[in-house]
Order: sequence, then C-alpha cells, then structure tokens
Amino acid sequence: MNIFSNLLSQPVQLKPEKRQQRRGIEVKSPREIEIMRQSAKIVATVLKEISELVKPGMTTADLDAYAEQRIREMGATPSFKGYHGFPASICSSINNEVVHGIPSHKKVIRSGDVLKVDTGAYYEGFHGDSCITIAVGNVTSEAARLIKIAEESLYKGIEQVKAGVHLAEIAGAIEDHVKANGFTVVEQFTGHGVGRNLHEEPPVFNYRTIEIPNVKLRSGMTLAIEPILNAGSKNTRILADRWTAVTVDNALSAQFEHTVLVTDSGYEILTDRTEL
Repeated sequence: MNIFSNLLSQPVQLKPEKRQQRRGIEVKSPREIEIMRQSAKIVATVLKEISELVKPGMTTADLDAYAEQRIREMGATPSFKGYHGFPASICSSINNEVVHGIPSHKKVIRSGDVLKVDTGAYYEGFHGDSCITIAVGNVTSEAARLIKIAEESLYKGIEQVKAGVHLAEIAGAIEDHVKANGFTVVEQFTGHGVGRNLHEEPPVFNYRTIEIPNVKLRSGMTLAIEPILNAGSKNTRILADRWTAVTVDNALSAQFEHTVLVTDSGYEILTDRTEL
C-alpha cells in the first residue's frame, strides 16, 4: 500500500543497543527479519489465494471479507483496516482506479477487468505489504501488456537491490523499463520502508527525481517496492471518497508490490508467492 507523503509514518524511537539506524531508517535485527518473513508470508498466501479464487460476478467486498478472515486465521491482523481511517483490509482498484480503491458490495468484478489487490498483515509487531494485478477473464491485449510490463518493472527494480546500492538505481531501472515500453510511471505515489510501521523511511521512488534522498542501502533494511503504471497520462485525481485515486484520462492502470529485504549479496523477496 502506498500513501500520501504527508501521511508517511514517523520513524519510531528505538534503543540503539537493539537496532542500528541511519537517517531515521531502520535496520532490522535477525530476530525482526524472521518475524517479517512470517508477516510477509501471510500476505503472500492471501494474495495467491485471491488470485486463484477471483472470478466474474464476485464483488470487491467478497474479496475483502475473504482476506480479513484468512489474515486473522493465520494469527495476524489486517494492516490496512483503520489505518488513517481506511475502512477495509484490502485496497481493490479496478481498471482506471490507480490505488486505494475501497471494497464495496456494489463493485461487481467483470470479465476483462484489470483488478489491483493490495493488502498487508501485522504479525508480532511487524508488517508485510504486497500488491498484485489480476487479469480477470478475457482482457484486451493492451491490458495484458500493461500488466506484464508492470510486473517486469517491479523485478527490474528489485534486481538492483543490494547493500551499497543507492535508491536512485532502483528508480532508474523501473523508469527505463516502463518508458521503453510506452507506458507512464505514476509519480503521485511511491514505495516506502516497511517494518514496525506500515510506512517508514525511506520513500522508494519509481522514477528519477532530485527528491530522492541519497540513501545507500544497508543489509537489514526492508523496503516495499511498488511501481504503478498507466496506459495513458501519469496523472491521477482523488475521488469524493477521499481515498480512491483514478487516472485523469480514464486509462488503465496496473501495480505490483513486494516487501524486499536488503542483504549483503543482494535481496530476498519476503512476499514471494512462487514457493507457496
């Protein structure tokens, strides 16, 4: 889940003997990383199950109820529910809805939809966070290609992750892949640090900008990397519900997100679904 920059959680005050910090960025201890593996696995499990059960005729409220039940069954609590007033356990955004779509019994999922499902789980003091985009039924070739490039762009960014690398290298790899394929990167929302708080420092940009803090990655950092791609304009607007962001030109949007651990040799995708 990404959030407006002014709502980014403030870094918690930590005892120096228990955790190293730099510029307000947490470096997790081995014990904390193990807990995050569990919270992230819960998120990955829920998203994999949703990707397999979603079908035309269901509502986004059906998916939300399923996600909450499964998160709680696995001993966690939904990270999103109640967060800054958000009313649900998942964000469900369809077609031109970019992020933060609110589940509803009135939102019926149809064949051809591009469905983004974003969720988080809070387990023993730490959050996992991930998002997938699902092609529901028979989607257009444009929609299928947008989804493919969105997922590829996530992995282009993740492939840069390693202790000693700067955040700008992640942003550049994502932006280059998106632009080379004719899509645009949404700039109003970014990735973020994740751990004890759902949103922590640093912001993880998906495009080159002078706003990127000159952060060098260190082993033990945990990041939510989440590129958002539009088929048309990069710009978005917020609906009257004060949460749902949509494309200004009604073009399709797609998003993928993983919680990633920085290691000395590279990275570990904590929310990986492939081995479940």
